[in-house]
Amino acid sequence: MTMASSPQETVERALSLSRTDGCVVIADEYSTANLRWAGNTLTTNGVASSRALTVIALTGGRIGVVTRSGVTTDQVEDVVREAEKAALEADPAEDASPLVSGVSGGDSWSEPAARTEIGVLREFAGHLGSVLRESEAAGRKLYGFAEHQLASSFLGTSTGVRLRHDQPTGRLELNAKSSDLSRSAWGGASTRDFTDVDLAALTDELAQRLDWQGRRVELAAGRYETILPPTAVADLMIYLYWTAGARDAAEGRTVFSKPGGGTRIGERLSSLPLTLLSDPGYPGLECEPFVLAHASGRDSSVFDNGLPLPATEWISEGTLSALHSSRFSARTAGLPVTPAADNLVLTGSGPSLPEMIASTSRGLLLTCLWYIREVDPQTLLLTGLTRDGVYLVENGEVAGAVNNFRFNESPVGLLNRVREVGQTTRTLPREWGDYFTRTAMPALRVEGFNMSSVSQAS
Repeated sequence: MTMASSPQETVERALSLSRTDGCVVIADEYSTANLRWAGNTLTTNGVASSRALTVIALTGGRIGVVTRSGVTTDQVEDVVREAEKAALEADPAEDASPLVSGVSGGDSWSEPAARTEIGVLREFAGHLGSVLRESEAAGRKLYGFAEHQLASSFLGTSTGVRLRHDQPTGRLELNAKSSDLSRSAWGGASTRDFTDVDLAALTDELAQRLDWQGRRVELAAGRYETILPPTAVADLMIYLYWTAGARDAAEGRTVFSKPGGGTRIGERLSSLPLTLLSDPGYPGLECEPFVLAHASGRDSSVFDNGLPLPATEWISEGTLSALHSSRFSARTAGLPVTPAADNLVLTGSGPSLPEMIASTSRGLLLTCLWYIREVDPQTLLLTGLTRDGVYLVENGEVAGAVNNFRFNESPVGLLNRVREVGQTTRTLPREWGDYFTRTAMPALRVEGFNMSSVSQAS
């Protein structure tokens, strides 16, 4: 069996073998390195790599999409023929459009695929050893993992598009527990290369939270003034972003639909000048600057592969200003073309989280949210649970930990109840960290956050 060629060679070979009206080929190369630890002891470390080939055959307005892993040079033609067969058997594609043309990645196209290796975690591992020893001495236990991935994606089309993007993605999750495991605190971080992760500071923060849990206060369900830290804000704003599609809004399916028809673009969602945006060039959150679609969806289209991604404000100074779309769904909704990008930023330049706590007369401070599920798409009502520490703040100080709650809230509805916006910082969402890591959010002070019932979850 012939070994696999370079991703660029694989793309060119697949395109040369195509017999249909048009063809899109995406070759992805993945490599990962990770460390894991439990009970203050390093448990595993390792590296892995994989590759995948996606061929999208276009004929007579029909598309056939086939993705296969580990494809060798002599298997490329099989994937192409399978995609062509799928296209011939498919119904006409509603999103059919001319393929993008006239864009290329210049000299970077020919460079080898980027790869990560365990060395990216070497300096971090040294810091990890120190904090594990310190935690052991202090009677705390640390659990968690650090993972780094590099994905190199090569996009080629029959209209001459040749683009590549190298995407580093780093993620740290850390749980600190008391020696009897009765108290737990969580923290996380997203990074491109682990050089900017302050593990000692994060560990100190978790130790403080465990100390706060030394006093227990029972609270009933109800609406509370609540400080949401950046990670919890990220989880809510990501769900808002995922549902902010132009097509569903235009068809009356979502919270962004206008009663009687059309969308709510131009409507004010917050009395504060909140701006929610995506920008492929945002420092520290860089992502692919062009559409890379392995399949079509409600607001994505394989025909848009290679389309440039500009910075887009979804909410501008408190007003809904854009909904993500493909060229097809934009035409359907009568809106400008604004494809989704793989990062999300809510801007804020207010006080730090400790300063927000210090200015609180009485309210709750959350750590994170989890098990988030949608209840009502028309209002974007979500339900979920609090986790790893909910704290009562009184007279500017944390008075103790309270029981967990189930919440019922709409991230759209709460925008108009935000009373204070903190400093925007890079953060890792707890619930969606497996899928969407590139976020920067401020802490938010929200009036009347709905803790709908007490939860026994720990």
